[in-house]
Amino acid sequence: MRFDIITIFPNIFKNFLNEALIARAQKKKIVKINIHNLRKWTMDNHKTVDDRPYGGGAGMVMMVEPIMKAVKDLKKRKKAKVIVFSAKGKKFDQAMARRFVKLDQLILICGRYEGIDERVAEYVADEEVSIGDYVLFGGEVPAMVAMEAVTRLLPGAVGKQASIEDESFKHVKGITKKQEARFIEYPHYTRPEKVKINSRVRGVPKVLLTGNHKAIEQWRTKHSRHEH
Repeated sequence: MRFDIITIFPNIFKNFLNEALIARAQKKKIVKINIHNLRKWTMDNHKTVDDRPYGGGAGMVMMVEPIMKAVKDLKKRKKAKVIVFSAKGKKFDQAMARRFVKLDQLILICGRYEGIDERVAEYVADEEVSIGDYVLFGGEVPAMVAMEAVTRLLPGAVGKQASIEDESFKHVKGITKKQEARFIEYPHYTRPEKVKINSRVRGVPKVLLTGNHKAIEQWRTKHSRHEH
């Protein structure tokens, strides 16, 4: 799968792309991640990407033309989708990540300043996406969130497939064929068996220490949540 990120701060992604499972996924050629400086598609000597908002107001607004040109040059695959990040966009969740993983290419537009010319959301992007009900400096962190959530669903990106199959926010069949439930994964524990926290010894649930797989599975089912 190919990710193309459009940003005016490409260096933000350096460490993110060169660490842990994202780096391994690139090395294994599961994903190809390209970071593009939007200023490459500007039309003046100052490489201007923003201008004052019509109607007045605080801050500067990113212009539509450089973004439009960048998307036109970068859209290479048939199963591609262009995403622009915005606080007013549709909430990113695991279901959206699973939908995106079926694509061949994601072009992620990272805004800055006061925002992006609305014509990008209306006519250039396929979807406007938010990662939460809060405002960030720009779209770079949301782009990282989306890339990581989608990449880990790709075959081979995570060492154990069970980590993907048995996790929070998966969707399972409900009581009827038309119903689905949202699954919140059971709690996890590891060594040491006992640890002192705030002057009290806190232990691991005894059933997890028994080696009784049936009892453990029952405990995990009991402590999972299925929300309709």
